[in-house]
Amino acid sequence: MGRITVHPGKLAGTVKIPASKSLCHRAIICAALANGISHIENVDRSADIDATISGMTALGAEFSSGTATIKGRTKTNAEEITIDCNESGSTLRFLIPIVLALGQKTRFLMRGQLGKRPLDPYYEIFDRQGIAYCHTGDTLSVSGQLEPGTFRIDGTISSQFISGLLFSLPLLKQDSRIEIDGVLESREYITLTINVLQAFNIDIQWLGSNTLTISGGQAYRPTAYRVEGDYSQAAFFLCANALGSKIILQNLKEDSAQGDRVIRNILSSMGSETYFEQEGLHTKAGSIKGVKIDAAQCPDIIPVLAALAGFAQGRTEIINGARLRIKECDRLKASQRDLAKLGMEIEETDDGLIIVGQREIPGNTEAWSHKDHRIAMTLAIAATACQGPVTIEDHEAIEKSYPRFFADFQSLGGKIK
Repeated sequence: MGRITVHPGKLAGTVKIPASKSLCHRAIICAALANGISHIENVDRSADIDATISGMTALGAEFSSGTATIKGRTKTNAEEITIDCNESGSTLRFLIPIVLALGQKTRFLMRGQLGKRPLDPYYEIFDRQGIAYCHTGDTLSVSGQLEPGTFRIDGTISSQFISGLLFSLPLLKQDSRIEIDGVLESREYITLTINVLQAFNIDIQWLGSNTLTISGGQAYRPTAYRVEGDYSQAAFFLCANALGSKIILQNLKEDSAQGDRVIRNILSSMGSETYFEQEGLHTKAGSIKGVKIDAAQCPDIIPVLAALAGFAQGRTEIINGARLRIKECDRLKASQRDLAKLGMEIEETDDGLIIVGQREIPGNTEAWSHKDHRIAMTLAIAATACQGPVTIEDHEAIEKSYPRFFADFQSLGGKIK
């Protein structure tokens, strides 16, 4: 267990936002499934990305120069392989249908809370197609061949199940379709998947708003691909700016398809405007006010927005955030519990949070990251505007997605003991 104390103080300077973790996963998988050599630029390593690299290596891909060069191979001579997903939900949910499309018997290892996160949409497919599986504790074993057909997926569950099928179904001989029931949450993540697939010569088509058609017999083509910066990580520093810091954010794409780019719109509605200039993304901060925030399409940025709301004028209501309860921790409960420790007036609801802002937040306390990377970074950003220091337990949870966060934090003048 690590402990770090963050003292109040505004941040200032320029920071290069790490590459989008979502796009890194997708580009690495596509390159590893292509028959040839691909070059992936601007990849930042983290525990989650390393898990996907390890998984695709087990399937026969070769990685050199970190992740800059990937020699794709889709076959292995092993009767059974083991893939250690660590705590990466993306790795697990993306690779399960891929190994089955390849007919590869596989044992998946899961750590932390990953083994408790739902996989029911895949189990329904396995039962229907006669695929053998056994989920015991932190181990999932699968064996069989994924067959083409029509797949019905609940749109309110994680989009990662749909993306996993989009990676795998083009590898099958016949055509398939995915029919999405209800409202599709996190639609932008499906858009990201389709965009990366297209870059590697895979064609996916929408038929209406809730049906995807996938031609079988397609082949991934090696290519050069550059990963853009991550808006979910940028959200932390943009919220710091809304609290008075002056940080210029680099490595972000203005017309990004990332769903978390909505952070700019949300901050604008709260009174903090962002704009691009040659140096990067700037902020013109004003007096921030409470608003209503729909978490359905942007669950990853909710904890830090809740922290920002603690300093806003008036009431903020966060709704449609039930999926935050099945992340690395229950992020609604963790946000309520530990932001309240800082002195914020925050209430947990069934699917969200209600925060009544205050001009001054005491701090002078200890808080816990719940071993969740986004909670750890949220607490650090909140501490910059508190009256007294905040000690964060298990701060090293940042290794999951943004290992250099506290180094960047200090380079911006952050006061850490």
